[in-house]
Amino acid sequence: MPGSSSRGVRAVLFATSNAGKLKEARTILAPFGISVKQYDGKGTEIQADTNSDVAAYASRGAAKAARRPVLVEDAGLYVDSLDGFPGPYSAYAFKTIGVAGILSLLRRSHSGRAARFVSSLAYCTPRGEPTLFEGSVRGLLTAKRRGTRGFGFDPIFVPDGGAKTFGELTLEEKCSISHRADAMKKFAKWYLSRDKR
Repeated sequence: MPGSSSRGVRAVLFATSNAGKLKEARTILAPFGISVKQYDGKGTEIQADTNSDVAAYASRGAAKAARRPVLVEDAGLYVDSLDGFPGPYSAYAFKTIGVAGILSLLRRSHSGRAARFVSSLAYCTPRGEPTLFEGSVRGLLTAKRRGTRGFGFDPIFVPDGGAKTFGELTLEEKCSISHRADAMKKFAKWYLSRDKR
C-alpha cells in the first residue's frame, strides 16, 4: 500500500522546511488524490555534483528518522553561460549571493541568459533505497527581478514559451508548467501504480 488512505486519498510525507515547496507539492499532487503531510526533518543535505545525489542521500536519513517512507526534493537552477552554476549549489548560492549575485555574474559574463530549473525527487522507505524522479523546464533569465510570488530564483526565470517569470505567475500557473510539477507528476503516477500490482 503506497500510503494511508481515506476515501481513496493517499497520503505522502514530504520532508521539507520550505513552505513554498510544501504549498506547491500539495497543489500538484491534489488532483492525483494524494495529500501531502509535512515532515520537518529533511536529513543531511550533502554537497554533491547532482541534485539527485543530494535528494537521495537526504531521503535515506529522513526516512530512518521518521520511521516512515518520505519524499525529499532538491532543486537547482542551471545557467548555461555559467557552466551550469549554481546547479546543485543553488540553495547555498541563494543564501550567500542571492538573485542580485546571479544577475551580477550574468552581466560580467556577457553571454546568453539561457537556463533551466531541475527538480530531483527521492522517495525512500526506512530500510529501502531511494526511487528517483526528475523534472526540468528550460527558460531565460531576466535582467532584473520581476514579481513577488514564488521563492528562490523564481523572480528572474521566464519559462520557454512564456512572458512572465515564475515570480509573476499564480501558484496554479506555476504548478502547471514547473520543473517541480514535472517531477511530482512522474512520482504520482508511479506511486499510485503500485496499488495495481
